[in-house]
Amino acid sequence: MKSIAKIINETKHKDRPKNLSQEFQVFGVYLAESLDDTKHYSLYMKLAKITPRHLLEEALTYTKGYTNAKSKARIFMWRLKQLKGISLLPEAKG
Repeated sequence: MKSIAKIINETKHKDRPKNLSQEFQVFGVYLAESLDDTKHYSLYMKLAKITPRHLLEEALTYTKGYTNAKSKARIFMWRLKQLKGISLLPEAKG
């Protein structure tokens, strides 16, 4: 008889990508699983490839505060958009 933990581990992420050769791919999978949005692995891999890491980590940290959110992915994308907008503003001259 198998233990419950072993059965859960076998079925938890069946659709997880198998051939992860680059670091950004692994981070993309980490983002998708942290946000409970495993249907969109490729989106998070693309974000991990083209977006500065500090912005992704800050948006993820912000999102983790919303424990009862219906869609953590939506909050993550909203926060990431805010952070990108802030980082694209020209610096004040003074």
